[in-house]
Amino acid sequence: MATTTVTADKGKTNEKSASKTMSANASERKKVQAKTGAAKDLTELFEDGLKDIYWAEKALTKALPKMEKNASSEQLKSAISKHLTDTETHVDRLEQCFEFIGVKAKAEKCEAMAGLVEEAESLMKETEAGAVRDAAIIAAAQKVEHYEIATYGTLAAFAKVLEHKDALKLLLETLSEEKKCDEDLSALADTNLNSKAE
Repeated sequence: MATTTVTADKGKTNEKSASKTMSANASERKKVQAKTGAAKDLTELFEDGLKDIYWAEKALTKALPKMEKNASSEQLKSAISKHLTDTETHVDRLEQCFEFIGVKAKAEKCEAMAGLVEEAESLMKETEAGAVRDAAIIAAAQKVEHYEIATYGTLAAFAKVLEHKDALKLLLETLSEEKKCDEDLSALADTNLNSKAE
């Protein structure tokens, strides 16, 4: 009889656990309520995206010099230095984009870039100076590039739909440069930096 009671109790526990899991899954599927000031149309979404990447690019102008200082490979230092110069140009282009669409240039914190910069700093702290840290810096820089490529691609698509031709041209220029930077980082990693980190 005692065995039956234990089995029955386990059954109830499993039912409660399954019920909690189902309840948690249901709450995860609920619609998210829009916050005050949320974008109501593609124009506002485009503007919000520009503000986001404007903050991101400005944050990179502060983060890249630290990455360059912590790199040991001269090739990597040079690649980061070039990326910094490109990033400063991207900030200028974004300011032109704002001007073209008649909106004041304003940066709004980009949580994604803040996280990527924080991760880059953590990776540098978690690796010994030299080839291993260089590999970590390349990995962090490529994550940044992939985020930027996705963002500029999306913003270019929005600009096209919204017929912001001048802004579209600038966004596509930047997108092309971000892709080139990512390719350069991949080539740098493939040549010898990652193998030195073994």
